[in-house]
Amino acid sequence: MGFLRSIGRKTISTFEYISDLWMLFYLPLKVLLTGSRTENKETFKIVLNQIIFAGVDALPIIGRVALSLGIIVTVQAVTQLPKVGALELMGKIFSLVIIRELGPLITAFVVTGRSGSAMAAELGNMKISQEVDALEVMGINPLRFLIAPRIIGSFVATVCLSLYFNLVSILGGFVVVAIKLKIPFYLFVQKIVAATTLADVSISLSKAGFFGIIISLVSCYHGLSVNLSSTEVPQAATKAIVNSIVFCLAFNGLVTILFYM
Repeated sequence: MGFLRSIGRKTISTFEYISDLWMLFYLPLKVLLTGSRTENKETFKIVLNQIIFAGVDALPIIGRVALSLGIIVTVQAVTQLPKVGALELMGKIFSLVIIRELGPLITAFVVTGRSGSAMAAELGNMKISQEVDALEVMGINPLRFLIAPRIIGSFVATVCLSLYFNLVSILGGFVVVAIKLKIPFYLFVQKIVAATTLADVSISLSKAGFFGIIISLVSCYHGLSVNLSSTEVPQAATKAIVNSIVFCLAFNGLVTILFYM
């Protein structure tokens, strides 16, 4: 009985957690849609700052990771496929491994570790210093100026970073192909384009967008869950990273099963 009771409590807790995340997504967007032009203009400025932080500032690390992954995947394809007489499948494998799966997923991991943890820590410190309460006292809705910009900014940044990841990975793959097989760049890209459908690209970018929303919601939730102890801030950041990764993996698996099986 104790075991079943424990499972029941964890199940209820999980549903409550998901319900809280949904409300954290719904309420800020509702506030945005019902706000005045002046309020939305100010919110837009904060969104741009979030896009710069989560997207533009992350370009160097995303570029290095993407370049490395493109080289690794291409090296494995170039060295192993000829052994089974399937070198013509190189474009298909590149599309399958990077564009469909690893591109948006690794981008989400980088955004989680870099930006998600920062969101949770920033909001946690704001809760400790009572800045969130101060905003409410001044009549400023925290949902509008703290949560909504992070959701939108994370969404836009993750989609753009995922696209950038794919492009840089192709460049990394070309470096290997140009050295090993002496294949022209246009021919290498042609093989990848021929193996990639519009649905693959759409699903890849859609996954990246949902990953961005998931990361921002989980990070904001745990940041706002901090009470009045500074020791809770790193714990909130850790929970944000772990839960974001778990949700992203679960969502990625679900999408892959629905669209590719």
